Amino acid sequence: MSDPNTRRASLAEIRQMKERGELFHDPQAPIGDGLGADFWAKAELRDPPRRRSVHLKLDPDVFEFFFDETKGKGHLTRMQNVLRAYVEARRNS
Repeated sequence: MSDPNTRRASLAEIRQMKERGELFHDPQAPIGDGLGADFWAKAELRDPPRRRSVHLKLDPDVFEFFFDETKGKGHLTRMQNVLRAYVEARRNS
């Protein structure tokens, strides 16, 4: 999950959020066919872009920085996010 608006929560946290009334489900929300024929007529099925697997040699201090920053969980995703931010910044300059 690289979306900054997406947050992971444990089952206990989700239960607490439900008890506090922070979770909302709209039973009137349209599903599937309720979206209408116009929506489905214009819809396109697209395959997600394939990621490339690469072998990358990093300096130990660079690896340790990301590993320590994430406490060992999600360090590769964090590296991907940093590289993505760099690419976006370069594209917009």
